[in-house]
Amino acid sequence: MPLCDVSRGIQNGIKIFYRTYGHGPNKVLLIIGLAGTHDSWGPQIKGLTGTDIPNDEKKNIFRNHSFVLESGDDFNGEHGNGIEVCAFDNRGMGQSSIPTKKSEYTTTNMAKDALALMDHLGWRKAHVFGHSMGSMIACKLAAMVPERILSLALLNATGGGFECFPKIDSQMLSIALRFLKAKTPEQRAAVDLDTHYTKEYLAELVGLKTRREILYQEYVKGISSSGMQSNYGFEGQLNACWTHRVTSRDIEAIKSAGFLISVIHGRYDIIAQIYHGRKLAEKMQPYARMIDLHGGHLVSHERPKEVNQALTELIQASDMKLSPHDWSNLPKKGGSELMGMKIMLSRRRAECGNLISFLYEMLAKLNFIFLYLIGLFIMAFEQGRRIFKNLRPARVGAITS
Repeated sequence: MPLCDVSRGIQNGIKIFYRTYGHGPNKVLLIIGLAGTHDSWGPQIKGLTGTDIPNDEKKNIFRNHSFVLESGDDFNGEHGNGIEVCAFDNRGMGQSSIPTKKSEYTTTNMAKDALALMDHLGWRKAHVFGHSMGSMIACKLAAMVPERILSLALLNATGGGFECFPKIDSQMLSIALRFLKAKTPEQRAAVDLDTHYTKEYLAELVGLKTRREILYQEYVKGISSSGMQSNYGFEGQLNACWTHRVTSRDIEAIKSAGFLISVIHGRYDIIAQIYHGRKLAEKMQPYARMIDLHGGHLVSHERPKEVNQALTELIQASDMKLSPHDWSNLPKKGGSELMGMKIMLSRRRAECGNLISFLYEMLAKLNFIFLYLIGLFIMAFEQGRRIFKNLRPARVGAITS
């Protein structure tokens, strides 16, 4: 089993499970999000490398069958796409170690895990693609070692903290309660489908079944094989999201390296709202391109063809050393456009008056407070449920050997 020791000399430390796919000079590191495993990148692994069989398994197949590779052949069956991909399980999930201290889960620590994995693989530089929490980790990695990043793709990204709160409505509150109550793979699968995809996508017919029915069976099978995420892992990864911040220093470090960035987002994501993704892209100007697709939080699965095309274009543009100004599709800051924006804003303020501006600012602050209280309520509810469960008297049965 391929493991990378990221404990930095500590005995019985943390080990990260990883898999590599394909072969080629272009190296791509895929960082998955909260409660996801390396398998969650399936459509991108197949789209980028042309295979979904890990390299270590292919080597075993060839070794066991005594196959001899001719000159020019590779493990991809044909000639591959010149790309080698590495996907891994973050600490706290899948086959990687599960630290028990919540403080050990930060996006900075997890970025150091990713960096240790790059060193373990002997990758000097790589294209780094992250999804959701993985995009937070990718940002920290890019800010930590910008000289080792070839390009950066942030899928369904936010800036962490309050931005991690989903859009609060009756649907989201229902999903949150169902998530807290989910104790079996079947219950968890049902909740995950509603958070990952749009209703329209789940209702589409594939043959005689809806996508919901097909995906439900796949999710139950996947969760059953990998196991439900432990409380240590879930609470730790949640802590990493909550404490994450993209600082101005991070942004400047990323921009100073000059690599190209793609921010890819599902238009109807109820977990990571697209507003936050767009705001992050604007902060990374002039190096960022914003791509919004008709999809939900797991837009990489709902729109795999479009996402894979966007990622391939990012790799190709980076190889060609395309100018950031030719890459970005966001309005350019500065010059006459910025002056026009200032004039327009001043006119609007004059028209609307100070009262409306004040009310708007107050509503924005109240919205943040409301989201914070909702988060505290959900965490308090879960903690209270656990305490109550521990206080209930245990039944004492006969001891069996």
